[in-house]
Amino acid sequence: MNKYKRILLKLSGEALAKGDNTLDPATLSKVVGIIKSALDQKVEVGIVVGGGNIFRGAALAQVGMNRVTGDHMGMLATVINALAIGDACKRANIDALVMSGFPIGGGVCDPVDHNKAKQALSAGKVVIFSAGTGSPCFTTDTGAVLRGIEIEADVVFKATKVDGVYTDDPMKNPDATRYKTLSFNEAIEKNLQIMDTAAFALCREHGLDICVFSMLENTNTLSDILNGKPAGTIIGN
Repeated sequence: MNKYKRILLKLSGEALAKGDNTLDPATLSKVVGIIKSALDQKVEVGIVVGGGNIFRGAALAQVGMNRVTGDHMGMLATVINALAIGDACKRANIDALVMSGFPIGGGVCDPVDHNKAKQALSAGKVVIFSAGTGSPCFTTDTGAVLRGIEIEADVVFKATKVDGVYTDDPMKNPDATRYKTLSFNEAIEKNLQIMDTAAFALCREHGLDICVFSMLENTNTLSDILNGKPAGTIIGN
């Protein structure tokens, strides 16, 4: 039996890109395959996606762009990615519902409604949340934790480029070692920067674990974890 019934999967925008492509069709197909593997195990899947493959406000903020304007642009970028994932799911015969943290007219997507989201998840639909928290000055990590709490997820899975949290950057330091588990206090004290402090604090307050893992290098990793295989790093109380 799976340990988790309902999960929140946090995807970076950069994970959807390849080379100069802001959205790589092959990567989208991989993501859909990973989602399907979770659904096949009767696990309900909510997703929060970033927008860094399309727009990153930090660089423009350094040359004087208003922070709030930049954050609004970044949130709109996440909507584009969410619509792309939703469309890819539907083409694979997976029911998907896209929601936005702020209202968008014209039938583009629904505003976030936690009750409607939970109903959709219980009915077997994938719910894809975009536009972060709906407010500037918050990261999509914080948005992911917030949505995880709202939908009563059992865990937040954060997909990264490496297979967990390390003592140092494993790309630069071959002697870096992977943590199997960490507490939220340790993650904050060590300034590991896997998620921002606000996201860790919310998880700590609500008892919501985070699993940091590598998703796209081995597309079976999420399925393996759901089946009880130890992988990645678990951050909890």
